[in-house]
Amino acid sequence: MNVVVSNVKGGVGKTTSSIYLAAAAVERGWDPVLLIDADRQASSAEWMEERPAEGVDLVEAPSERTVARAMSGHKGLAVVDTPPGDERIVRATLDRADAVVIPTRAGGVEYSRVVATLDMIGDKTPYGIVICAARLGTNDLDEAVAWWTESKVPIWGIIPERVG
Repeated sequence: MNVVVSNVKGGVGKTTSSIYLAAAAVERGWDPVLLIDADRQASSAEWMEERPAEGVDLVEAPSERTVARAMSGHKGLAVVDTPPGDERIVRATLDRADAVVIPTRAGGVEYSRVVATLDMIGDKTPYGIVICAARLGTNDLDEAVAWWTESKVPIWGIIPERVG
């Protein structure tokens, strides 16, 4: 199974969502779990070097060819962390996705970037958004939830902003 974490916009929580999703899959009994870092910045790979997630294997695949090979040559669950703005790599992952998680934020220019990502997903591929770093109880969050609900885009989760 291939779960692609994608949004054509950067800075929305793709890497964090990918790593936590892979670690949660291990905790729920998936074996093996593969984290595929398709971003040339290699943020997932760097994170895994600093703080390895037990039971999660990592493959760096920053090209269409390498990500396609990694997604087709594994058993178990693969979570794919996609790059921002690289439409060729994003399309290569979405073409092979069994499900797509779209991290986003509330407000700002987020809507158009999510819609651009949605336009690349196949008709039969399940998808949903996860609103990351959400400020609970704010108008921005309430408006975002209402907008996505009216647009009939499933909201798979809301992750509150961490405040120190």
